[in-house]
Amino acid sequence: MSLVGKVAVVTGAAQGIGRGIALRLAREGADVALVDMNTDRLAQVRAEIMALGRRAMTLVADISVREQVFATVTQTVEQLGGVDIMVNNAGVAQVKALLDVRPDDMGRIFRINVDGTLWGIQAAAEAFKKQGRGGKIINACSIAGHDGYALLGVYSATKFAVRGLTQAAAKELAPHGITVNAYCPGVVGTDMWVEIDRRMAEETGAPIGATYRKYVEGITLGRAETPDDVAGFVAWLAGPDSDYMTGQSVLIDGGLVFR
Repeated sequence: MSLVGKVAVVTGAAQGIGRGIALRLAREGADVALVDMNTDRLAQVRAEIMALGRRAMTLVADISVREQVFATVTQTVEQLGGVDIMVNNAGVAQVKALLDVRPDDMGRIFRINVDGTLWGIQAAAEAFKKQGRGGKIINACSIAGHDGYALLGVYSATKFAVRGLTQAAAKELAPHGITVNAYCPGVVGTDMWVEIDRRMAEETGAPIGATYRKYVEGITLGRAETPDDVAGFVAWLAGPDSDYMTGQSVLIDGGLVFR
């Protein structure tokens, strides 16, 4: 598999899964536009990619704002010569009982996880159609897009929405040679899961670390997931071997949820 000559945009690229994806795509030969709000960490990832001999650029953007997402793709095309792969990775979690959810809670997480994914789909599709050579759109879903989880109900709803957007976009964009798929990680050892575990402890009274351990113990392969585990699958989705696949939201969770 080789992505030499390809250009990828990765949102949420400053840390965690997004950083892992960006580095893996670079190792496969792609040049990468890194999108995030954390400028210091973005710069670090850019340096790592450039050390691999690939081009990299950093873009600060709030993915919940449509104009900013479109601007990142436009700048990528201008500075890196085009775009072939769009990874809508950025997202946030929320731990809260459904009966305690209020409008502000709903607004923020939907703006980032759902609106942000849609704006990324739109911006990439516009660029791909102008270029006339198709492209790959890859969205961040979750095991919570296949099962609804207690205290993660609104987060689960956003990820079910990402699955719906992925399927609908795949059908609408197929005539243009654009595929749209999603990856669905499980329990990944990142800052997001540290925060989920902390909030679960507050909500349930469980000790810090107990929720994380409980979920990890349910993984068939016997260990927590790493960003590299996710990144390897995303690199496959970004490459030519997945050209006949579209509209799918695939579990990559070590055997936690079975479908």
